[in-house]
Amino acid sequence: MPHSTSTEIAGRIEDLYGAPLAELEAHAQDQPPGMLSALLGMHDDLILAERSIDFHRDRLAQLIHPERQIGRHEVSHLLDGARRLAEAVAVRDVQAKSVSAVLQSLTRVTAPAPPPATAPAVPAPPVPAVSPARSR
Repeated sequence: MPHSTSTEIAGRIEDLYGAPLAELEAHAQDQPPGMLSALLGMHDDLILAERSIDFHRDRLAQLIHPERQIGRHEVSHLLDGARRLAEAVAVRDVQAKSVSAVLQSLTRVTAPAPPPATAPAVPAPPVPAVSPARSR
């Protein structure tokens, strides 16, 4: 199940580039590295952090299940799981903050407006011919 943070970021990337994320990912593969590929990479890292949160939260839930005995051996696993969960949350928060800051600094570029139709140029008045004769 996608998390609200990665889903929100995906929506903001789609709004910025005006295309679905899948199309943007396909397009970015054919392009040299740039802002789009950087944003997509940050989004992927955010998703990975959210998956890590899910995994470690589920593992902790297994370890503290009411029918399970918690002995000395399990305590070390609980502490390790809690540490890993905290790290995953910190990574997710940093990724979300970074990609949000980048997205906030960008705006969608609209196609340039066609130049206004110009009126036909008015011909310049004729310049009098210079006569080689001297004037008196």
